[in-house]
Amino acid sequence: MIDFHRAENYKIDDLLRIMELLRSPGGCPWDMAQTHQSIRQNMLEEAYEAADAIDHADMDNLKEELGDVLLQVVFHARMAQEAGQFTFDDVVDGVCKKLVYRHPHVFGTVEAADPEGALSAWDAQKRTEKGQKTAGDALDSVARALPALTRAAKLQSKAAKAGFDWDCVAPALDKLSEELEEFQCAVREDSNVEEELGDLLFAAVKAGRFTGVDGETALQKACEKFIRRFRAVERLAEGPLDQMDVPALEVLWRRAKEET
Repeated sequence: MIDFHRAENYKIDDLLRIMELLRSPGGCPWDMAQTHQSIRQNMLEEAYEAADAIDHADMDNLKEELGDVLLQVVFHARMAQEAGQFTFDDVVDGVCKKLVYRHPHVFGTVEAADPEGALSAWDAQKRTEKGQKTAGDALDSVARALPALTRAAKLQSKAAKAGFDWDCVAPALDKLSEELEEFQCAVREDSNVEEELGDLLFAAVKAGRFTGVDGETALQKACEKFIRRFRAVERLAEGPLDQMDVPALEVLWRRAKEET
């Protein structure tokens, strides 16, 4: 049995010690076997669960989920320390230095009178810090692990800051119609369907940006709406859905839309 004293209230040093013990000989076989890659998905899932708690304004759950996100940070930092790469203190030191450097309007002489000015100062410092000399460098720095709709919006935003954008929504809507036609043509010809679908989604994100609508958020809400309406269809159906024909299902779907 590992020598560990339980406490009524734990601090960050206790969490670091617990992770050290879990990864040490005599600790947990599962924790000892993990690598950065093996728990990569855990980091993503915990972040999404925290975001879900935020969306539902569930503060009790958010407290728990933030703890789970912190656990992932500590886990990765511990593995890096064991490999002689960096420590949790290095992580804290790095983010503190980043915050000070990227807030010259707070810790320096730059002025920012509003959120937009503060964001501009942050972006300018980030480009300098990352050695991004061109707008292309900035686009290439957007994480490829992001959800595709979120990544598309960030790419478009950075391109717009470089002056590569329309000045109103009309051309974006025209482009969306054009991409829809090309997608329909690709489906008919059974050629380049994936590519054309990607172009269509990218154009939809662009149109959404001009109207102030985030594509990722809009699609998430559409998914929730689909669930509600599908449940209504199941409730309205007189039998299993797979035994009904398409016209009958469409009738139920229209009724579900009226209800929801």
